[in-house]
Amino acid sequence: MKIALMNEFSQAAKNPIIFEKLNLVATQQNHIVFNVGMKSDNDHYLTYIHLGIMASLLLNSKAVDFVITGCGTGQGALMSLNAYPGVVCGYCIEPTDAFLFAQINNGNALSIPFAKGFGWGAELNLQNIFEKAFSGEKGQGYPPERKESQNKNAEILFDIKQKIVSRSYSEILSSLDSAMVKQAFSGELFQKCFFENNQNPQLAELVKSYL
Repeated sequence: MKIALMNEFSQAAKNPIIFEKLNLVATQQNHIVFNVGMKSDNDHYLTYIHLGIMASLLLNSKAVDFVITGCGTGQGALMSLNAYPGVVCGYCIEPTDAFLFAQINNGNALSIPFAKGFGWGAELNLQNIFEKAFSGEKGQGYPPERKESQNKNAEILFDIKQKIVSRSYSEILSSLDSAMVKQAFSGELFQKCFFENNQNPQLAELVKSYL
């Protein structure tokens, strides 16, 4: 699995801690992590609005399979990512959230409140979250006997968002403010992750038009 980590400006200073724990768990499970910013307060400037644009491009182009993100409360990033088709983002405070989201909702992104309760032992909580998010097979249901109905409902919700209430992803990108999209796509780390792993030539050309 390919996993992207992205932080907005208010929590950029915590990126090294988050990346260390995410990469530790990912390496143990043979996953790859792309740290696409912000890696520090001085990195390419991003807000949670940009995170939604970046995450949706990486997921819709299949450049990555999963996104770990967040902001101070985790709510802004959650809403920003879920505004786009092809993205099912959950809200995660502690490991049980990550486990239940993986087994019941089977989504492709998690938003974490990196300023809320981020005190003593926070790095251990993060490591446990990532272990629960990526361990074992997803979509197995909880409790297990509810697997069939839970998987069916997750699939119905994804289809509603993808096929009924949303326009095509390319059309959505083209409708957004071009300066905002360019800012989201201009980070060197993000571009490296996208262009080296993208599986949608049409989206690649669209991104190039902004750069």
